Amino acid sequence: MNFMMKWDTRFRQTVSQFTDVGPLVLRLLLAWEYWEAGSTKFNGTNWFQHIQDKFPFPFSIIDPDISWFLATWFEILGAIALLIGLGTRYASLSLIVLTIVAAIAVHIPPEGWSSVSDMLSGYAISDEGKGNYKLPLIYIVMFIPLLVMGPGRISIDFLIARGNK
Repeated sequence: MNFMMKWDTRFRQTVSQFTDVGPLVLRLLLAWEYWEAGSTKFNGTNWFQHIQDKFPFPFSIIDPDISWFLATWFEILGAIALLIGLGTRYASLSLIVLTIVAAIAVHIPPEGWSSVSDMLSGYAISDEGKGNYKLPLIYIVMFIPLLVMGPGRISIDFLIARGNK
């Protein structure tokens, strides 16, 4: 038993030296995903006019061209902000809002769910099932530590905060 306790203590001490890797990995993965989404919009054509009525209020009353422009640039600039760790909490919050709007408009069936079973079938990464909301939910959950705890020490936000002390 003593061996296990020593091993556990040593393991915890070793792992705790890498606490800033977690936020960095979250930022890099989310930056990649939102850069891809924003780049696709930037290089593509606006399809928001086909789903604008599915956006929740107040986004449903914004002109689809404005919504397209805002979504594109929030994704691109948000990805850059996450990548370098600048304004991480603000970028996270704005991308959470954007992801919720997208999930409501695209990933939740317009007729809603008639049962818990229907809702659970939407927790998928496929067009089968009712919703396909798994990825947006995972992204939102990944943003929560960045929103609440910040970007970690491997970030411009940290350097700015340290410089202000």
